Amino acid sequence: MSTWLLALALHAHAEAPVPPPAATSGAAAEVPAPRIPHERYTLPNGLQVILAEDHSVPFVWTNVWYYVGSKDETPGRSGFAHLFEHLMFQGSEHSNTDYFKPLQKVGATINGTTNLDRTNYFEGVPAEQLPLALWLESDRMGFLLPALDQTKLDNQKAVVRNERRQRYDNVPYGQAWPLLLDSVFPEGHPYHIATIGKHEEIEAASLDDVKAFFQKWYVPSNASLVVCGDFDPKTARTLVERYFGSLPTLPRPAHAPAPAPVTLAGQKVVVATDDVPFEKVWIAWPSAAVYAPGDAELDVLSHALAGGKDSRLYRKLVQELQVAQDVEASQQSLTLQSMYTLEATVAPGHTGEEVLAALDAVLAEVREKGVTTDEVSTARTLYEVSFHGSLATTQGKADRLNAYAFGRGEPDWVARDLARYAVVTPEAVQAAARTWLPADKRVVLRIQPEAAAVPKALGAEGAAAPSATPPPPPAASPAASPAPAPAKSPSKQKKESK
Repeated sequence: MSTWLLALALHAHAEAPVPPPAATSGAAAEVPAPRIPHERYTLPNGLQVILAEDHSVPFVWTNVWYYVGSKDETPGRSGFAHLFEHLMFQGSEHSNTDYFKPLQKVGATINGTTNLDRTNYFEGVPAEQLPLALWLESDRMGFLLPALDQTKLDNQKAVVRNERRQRYDNVPYGQAWPLLLDSVFPEGHPYHIATIGKHEEIEAASLDDVKAFFQKWYVPSNASLVVCGDFDPKTARTLVERYFGSLPTLPRPAHAPAPAPVTLAGQKVVVATDDVPFEKVWIAWPSAAVYAPGDAELDVLSHALAGGKDSRLYRKLVQELQVAQDVEASQQSLTLQSMYTLEATVAPGHTGEEVLAALDAVLAEVREKGVTTDEVSTARTLYEVSFHGSLATTQGKADRLNAYAFGRGEPDWVARDLARYAVVTPEAVQAAARTWLPADKRVVLRIQPEAAAVPKALGAEGAAAPSATPPPPPAASPAASPAPAPAKSPSKQKKESK
């Protein structure tokens, strides 16, 4: 996805300057402790319900998360979680029409997203339309299958395959994300295949597959519902009980055991070609899972490396050496294990080797000497600003509550999430860089213009690959990525959410 609406990350890139906010002290006790007031309870059928009043505007959001993502797909059926998301908008037994139609008539905003870890659905409606939103959500949770037929399935398979073409196959550098996942996470790992899936496996999905997927994962005990906005709690409780309380009680499905953390045995270099004007280079590592030690530190490092025109990579590669047109750094936080990426577009007249050499030089300096107190303070301040900004809307609050319910097992985790960044130190950032970003155990991806076609793979894990980092060239005279998202939640996946 994608609106990438749930990609709430400190995603650093150097396309726009970052204003210099005041530094923070770094003491956890001095950081404000925000809360989202809410009530949480569980229906007898296992559905988690979270009610959060906010009467600032006469609007209310319903936000449902199902604890299933593409990591949970059956082998040979990649892309199925996302395909199923599309099918959830095709009508249910008691409202067998396009899901959008009755809601759009009342001025609603509706969408859904799928990523590696989870699937969610949300609609914002005028406050008086809350009964309609809850009824429609409950009907597709409990009664989707009677309205589903082969025609709808075939239609949505075509839609999803076209989406893959639009977002991955036929756009410049679109193959990067699937190639990175394929190269960092080994075959058989839940993150090995991108959420969009493979054409042939999407096409192979059958009605029996759909029914089995729905019956296993789309049960009340595997979902959480947030209602956030302008409503009366007693009325909302009554509506939730009326529409969801009668849905059957079914066991919560078991997820496959988490695989062992991925460690790369050596450097792996992958070279691909595309109809692009310039070469682009990525370096990727398996990294700390969301909320784990190192996750916040790598977010802070991203800002030091590529968070604006005063960042280390931008100054060195774009301004000083002029070997790159842009640079980007990001901790792609995921539930099982994350992926850290650096990316740069090669400048005209320069080479991918020059860019890789410059990236390595900057990283080597960070590993050896660390980052400064000012860099950490600025990153923390910007993160706090983005974090509080994400709490400024009822939509943002609803999604955070569900994200924490999913990722931490409880929705009341706002202050603790923010506190993770308040205690980050320069020493911790340096340690994270040394631990998670080794120079000799990583994936290097190069997407080159088609005229420069070369063999796709140059080396493999555990084998000596051709050197990607020759000595830096003599110093030169100074000389497409989405905008940084707000603060991170467990759903942060820049390339994945639809």
